[in-house]
Order: sequence, then C-alpha cells, then structure tokens
Amino acid sequence: MSLTYKDAGVDKEAGYKQVNLIKGLIKKTHTSGVLSDIGGFSGLFQLDNKKYNEPVLVSGTDGVGTKLRIAFMMDTHNTIGEDCVAMCVNDILCQGAKPLFFLDYIATGKLIPEKMADVVEGVSNGCIKAGAALIGGETAEMPGFYKEDEYDMAGFSVGVVDKDKIINGSKIEEGNYIIGLPSSGIHSNGYSLVRKIVFEKTNLNIDNFIPELGKTIGEELLIPTRIYTDPVYYMVERFNIKGICHITGGGFYENIPRMLPDGLTAHIDTNIIDTPEIFNLLQKWGNISTKEMYSTFNMGVGMILVVSKEELEEVMKFLEEKEEKYYILGKIKKGFEGVVLC
Repeated sequence: MSLTYKDAGVDKEAGYKQVNLIKGLIKKTHTSGVLSDIGGFSGLFQLDNKKYNEPVLVSGTDGVGTKLRIAFMMDTHNTIGEDCVAMCVNDILCQGAKPLFFLDYIATGKLIPEKMADVVEGVSNGCIKAGAALIGGETAEMPGFYKEDEYDMAGFSVGVVDKDKIINGSKIEEGNYIIGLPSSGIHSNGYSLVRKIVFEKTNLNIDNFIPELGKTIGEELLIPTRIYTDPVYYMVERFNIKGICHITGGGFYENIPRMLPDGLTAHIDTNIIDTPEIFNLLQKWGNISTKEMYSTFNMGVGMILVVSKEELEEVMKFLEEKEEKYYILGKIKKGFEGVVLC
C-alpha cells in the first residue's frame, strides 16, 4: 500500500477548508491599494503616487512570544492574531509611516481549520483597526515538529512615509514635551516572567477569578495589544511629531533612549500614570523591584510621543476632542542617562 502525504500527518483537504473559512475575513481588510486576492502566490499592493513625493517603505516583523501559551491554556484563539498585527504596525508607526498591508505565518502540528480560522479572525480584526490590508499569509502543517494542539505565528507589515517626513528622533530638542498614550494591559511582552509569577510562584489556575481585576487571570492575560494607528497616524499628519517610541520588550529603560539623539535624556514622572492593576499584582506576587518592572513591562503606557512646547496645547486639544486619554509624562533635558524615572 502506497503512502500519502496525509499518512505523514499533513492533511491537504484541511488546508483547503481553512482557506474557504478565512476568505471573508481577509476580504474585510482590503483597502483601495489591494490588487490581488487570496489564492495567488503573492500579494499585490499599489502605492498612491499622488499622495507621496518620495515614498519610503517601512517594514516591521514580530510575533507574540509566549503569550501564545495563554491562548493554548484558555483554548481561545480569536484574539492572539490581533496581538501579532499590533506588534508589527506599532513599530512602523514610530517612523511616521502609514500601515499599508500585513502578512502572517502560522505553523502548527495539526491543521484544524476552525482553530486556524479563529486565529485569522484576530489578524483580520487587527488589520481593520490598523487600517492595513491582509494581503497574504502561510499556514504550515508540521507534524512531529509542533504538538498537535499548538501553533506558532509571526507577522510582517509594510507602511509608507514621505522621505522628508520620516520620524527618527533627530529633531528632538531640550525642552520638548513627552506624551504617553495608555496601554490596554500587558500587551505582548514579558510573558515568560508573567507565567513564572502567576503559574509557578502563586500557583494560580488560568480560570481563577481575581477580584482586583474583575475577571479571571486568563482573561486579563489574553487582552489584545492595543493598536495605535488611531490616534498616532492622525497626529503625525497634523502635527510636527518629533519622536515616537513603542514601549515593548525592555520597557521604559530600553525603548525610550532608542528615539533620542545623543546628549538628551527623557525625564518622566511615573506617578501620573494610571497603572493597570495587573502590574501592581505582578509586582506584589513576584516581589519584583520597581526598576525591574519598568525594565520589562509597559506599566500602562504603550506609546510615547515627543512634541514641541509650541504645539503641546494643540496636541492636547486634538486628543481631548477625540476623547483620547493621555499623560504629559515630562520633558526632554540635557544628559546622557537616556531616561530618568521619578
């Protein structure tokens, strides 16, 4: 009897079923630049040559790390794709780029079409929030490499910005103001430490209800990463934003200095941040120092922008009109520390 690919653990029919399940999810994300449809060998996207004089493509790629383990434990898969989109598009926003399109890669031990469709549902929702089109992707069934009930995923996003409008921090000056935009929670960084604290040090179960959070610990840990296209891209279009920083792995101490020219330091008052309760609990449960917390997590601020004193009032008015919560975190001063928290 001859062997088939299915005998080796790869079910082509399941792949065809998955494609049919996700077609509508992908179509919902399509914007005017999309020239291709699902099923081709690559995705096609046309730039608007009337809007950009010297268009520069800005790209970013990322995954969601061990937050995937929470999705497996919860058996909830329709939000993790949104995290993947967020981690990519938030990075390209830091250069002032408008997100254009996104592609995903999912590898699994056993292709279960309905589960993969749930994952792509999250990707689709994330793309809609980001204003980016989902124009392609790949799902690889890899028996013997991944466990049957597990998967890994990564994403890739491309945006565009006019060359003379690229934000690289070079225009940041002493006296500029630092504005913080709230996070939705832990986002997608620090989960190896989170899992060690929650499931090893405190021995909580994924479905334990935490009164301080008003939900189970699993529900809290699976809250999707916030996507900042709105309001950040609209601020970039309207104001002279001098620097943008996505607070990801490495927290405040690693990420904020990345946007600053040499000889300048961000002085930040952390006392004004409305830190989500999950961070306070993690610090208490894990007996973690405050410096370590700010070196690992976003602590309630997922995106930071630098603006001039002259534009500060107009930026604040813009955010208030959009009913967008924000923090005036501090100012840029001379110094070589990179960031000083007080």
